[in-house]
Amino acid sequence: MRQSQLFTKTRREAPADEVAKNAQLLVRAGYIHKEMAGVYSYLPLGLRTLNNIVKIIREEMNAIGGQELVMTALQDKELWSRTDRWDDEKVDNWFKTSFKSGGETGLGITHEEPLTRIMTEHISSYRDLPVYAYQFQTKFRNELRAKSGIMRGKEFLMKDLYSFSKDEAEHKAFYEKAREAYVKIFNRVGLGDQTYVTFASGGIFSEFSEEFQTVSDAGEDTIYVDESKKIAINKEICTDEVIAKLGLKREKLIEKKAIEVGNIFNLGTRFSEPLGLSYTDETGVHKPVVMGSYGLGPTRLMGTIVELMADNKGLVWPESVAPFSVHLVSLGKEGDPSRRGGAEADEISKTADTLYDDLVKAGVEVLYDDRDNSVGQKFAESDLLGIPKRIVVGKKSVETGIFEVVDRATGNVVETPRAELFA
Repeated sequence: MRQSQLFTKTRREAPADEVAKNAQLLVRAGYIHKEMAGVYSYLPLGLRTLNNIVKIIREEMNAIGGQELVMTALQDKELWSRTDRWDDEKVDNWFKTSFKSGGETGLGITHEEPLTRIMTEHISSYRDLPVYAYQFQTKFRNELRAKSGIMRGKEFLMKDLYSFSKDEAEHKAFYEKAREAYVKIFNRVGLGDQTYVTFASGGIFSEFSEEFQTVSDAGEDTIYVDESKKIAINKEICTDEVIAKLGLKREKLIEKKAIEVGNIFNLGTRFSEPLGLSYTDETGVHKPVVMGSYGLGPTRLMGTIVELMADNKGLVWPESVAPFSVHLVSLGKEGDPSRRGGAEADEISKTADTLYDDLVKAGVEVLYDDRDNSVGQKFAESDLLGIPKRIVVGKKSVETGIFEVVDRATGNVVETPRAELFA
């Protein structure tokens, strides 16, 4: 992509109505556009980054047997009433509206109910189990706290996976695989060292659920971490009894602020029984299906990466999720009109054009700053965009075939021969 043709525009100042670092930087860098509190549009650079995160999650869900589908956002009031989750007194963050033909509908906050109903038409025998289905879908929640940028929105992308198993043993085997898959995801996006499996309240479903909490001062949760065991306890359940039950010692627990980036739940038969999802086992006995739920928000994950990795110059993306792996910056076109079009600038531009074409042919994801801007502006915007590697094409590159390669995360500069740029 040539930057002169890229649909984006950077800003020098952070928007005055944003308090979260992730939103401030993503808006300044032209990755997102704020529509209203807690609602954002994803511009080309933001969408490329988000899609890379989705790709990683999809690969790990498929690796444990997940099958992808997409369900509807509009929800059936009658269905949710059967599980006692329609009433605003029970679930207070619905967006609800009415059909012109009569009757209410809501915008999906989660999808246990509709998928369970779908499964009643596909599961009747033990031979039909297990099933592991997931989706990436926009969710809607009427959040009162919409001050955390893309980490807590009223409209956001969610990966939600649901497991359907014959019994508790089969469910637990998959639950363990899902936990391992989540750990792999957080490692792949660069958050593994700061993300802890965290025991939390299981509500009515089981004694514990498990959250994945990434340590950050921007977090809304308080957790107590045993760093040697790489596990934590949510403050809400951190009692002496729970600490003992988990085999931990209070004196080893360190209090930290954290961002919840994922969670996994044991659902048991909470939804299968009221919605009539059962199967016939090998002996002809009817049994309810045992379920689990596994949530992870790609948009929240994207915001968390910004909160942890950005610096005072701008965004810093891990290569695995960056919109481009290389930012090619040509110094051939200066902002000073007296130098524009000169022979030296022409040679630099030609060298940069050829290198850009060769990088693209080699399959490198490259953003090429071919604009007629000053060197200072180009470097400042390159830092703001946060692409992992910057290749600078200047006078020295033309004369010697040596290029400056700058690591965005560390600032290290390596003088690199042209041939090694493709290694």
